[in-house]
Amino acid sequence: MSDVFDINDLKRRMDGAISSFKHDLGGLRTGRASASLLEPIVVQAYGSSMPINQVANITVPEPRMLAVSVWDKTMVGAVERAIRESGLGLNPITDGTNLRIPLPELNEQRRKELVKIANQYAEQARVAARHVRRDGMDQLKKLEKDSLMSQDDSRVMSDKVQKFTDETIAEIDKLFAAKEVEIMQV
Repeated sequence: MSDVFDINDLKRRMDGAISSFKHDLGGLRTGRASASLLEPIVVQAYGSSMPINQVANITVPEPRMLAVSVWDKTMVGAVERAIRESGLGLNPITDGTNLRIPLPELNEQRRKELVKIANQYAEQARVAARHVRRDGMDQLKKLEKDSLMSQDDSRVMSDKVQKFTDETIAEIDKLFAAKEVEIMQV
């Protein structure tokens, strides 16, 4: 029965939704500086859009400070602009080819905004998991209709797909809850 339906592929795709969600959460700022905070930022460089880590090196010299060393001095302005316009509320201080970015204390309003953003990321991940589930269920229905799988086997596999979906959404909810606690911590 499993030779015509690859449940491991669905599991892998759902795990992909979780890892993508974890990456998105890594970009959300809590009280501590983290190089992953700047990773989602895209810089207009050499006529195209590039991730910031392809034009500069990001380090964390202090707990509330990020340092960005731009490799090409002609790109400093573009990197600074991208950081300012990122919506993260950061104001870089330029010093030659280096940018120092002090992280301001998070006030209550900003914390709530970050929780809302994390919730949006969580919802996107849940939707991605449900899309994978729908694809799997559609595939099972087609296999059953084409007589490549019995109705009983189809039902067993449908239950497995639903179980994977429930586990994936539970993991997403758990990660979101942990991130919310981390953000709201003063």
